[in-house]
Amino acid sequence: MTIEATATDRQAFTENWQEWYQAQEARLAAPHGFLAITGLHWLDEQPQRFPDAPGAWRTGADGVVVDLDEGEELVVDGTPVRGEYRFGVLPERGGVDAVWGDAVIEVAKRGGSDIVRPRHPDAPLRTAFTGTPAYAPDPSWAVTGRYVPFDEPRPTTVGAAVEGLEHVYDAPGRVEFELGGRQLSLTAFPGHGAGRLLVLFTDATSGVTTYAANRALALEPPAADGTVVLDFNRAANLPCAYTDLATCPLPPAENRLPVAIEAGQKIPRERGGS
Repeated sequence: MTIEATATDRQAFTENWQEWYQAQEARLAAPHGFLAITGLHWLDEQPQRFPDAPGAWRTGADGVVVDLDEGEELVVDGTPVRGEYRFGVLPERGGVDAVWGDAVIEVAKRGGSDIVRPRHPDAPLRTAFTGTPAYAPDPSWAVTGRYVPFDEPRPTTVGAAVEGLEHVYDAPGRVEFELGGRQLSLTAFPGHGAGRLLVLFTDATSGVTTYAANRALALEPPAADGTVVLDFNRAANLPCAYTDLATCPLPPAENRLPVAIEAGQKIPRERGGS
């Protein structure tokens, strides 16, 4: 079912959507947001130097280590560090931001590998950013569905924007809903915050008007009876829609919807969108 809207409701709906859209854009284009990334560097046991970060970097059984040259300094958790600094073993999808002048050096683990991903405010992708095209918000794309938890979370392996990389998520359940007279469902992953969910999907607009690889939809915690709202107006691009320096997950195969979701964010101008 869809949510009915009066003219007043529609205005409030549009204003709420605009707040969400502006917050999305602000995070993306922040001085150290994803548009500020200048490199995606994969670490191994051999020390490596990169043009957009200080020091020589390596990783091993004891985690990530950087050897800073004389005169070089990073600030980690508010503390200046020099010489050899050990970040230790990082958790999957975790990381540390080390400050270097006006830049941030992201040190993280993605798909089981340690990476260094510098973020510079003057990155051309960021300074040239003019905003993300999107469909006009329409309350008819806010669909009420039902969350069906699995008996136990299901480890679900998905691909990534980087070839050969995989991500594993413990899917807690699926969301069932109806759209255009069709019964559909999406496998859900844990979202940001207690009880929240995240669905990654493609649909018939993918590669046509929306980004081909994926879009993401954050869901509020389901009600006690499982009711949950999927507001596809808030279908958002992941960072890989803008830059090849992202490791974003791809949707599981069952989340390829056979309908056109003409709502949410479109192909970025950086990828040829209009």
